[in-house]
Amino acid sequence: MSFSITEKCVGCHACLIVCPNKAVYRDPDVTRQFRIHSRRCDECANHFDDPQCASICPIEEAIIDAAQLPLNPLGSLQPQGIRSE
Repeated sequence: MSFSITEKCVGCHACLIVCPNKAVYRDPDVTRQFRIHSRRCDECANHFDDPQCASICPIEEAIIDAAQLPLNPLGSLQPQGIRSE
């Protein structure tokens, strides 16, 4: 079990800072892109109730699970009480 970071990543460093397993690393081949080391990522199961990378990520669909489902799907980061028209 492990998460992945998609090409939607903007390189803000937030996930790198909060990962308790130090599983997040900078992609050496792509500027402003981070990746998640599959052997280090345990989805924060041994540390937190919620995955820390997803809880701090400001970009929808930037982090996905093993089934390729986004942890922050489209619309999930929209502030409460604000509706798009």
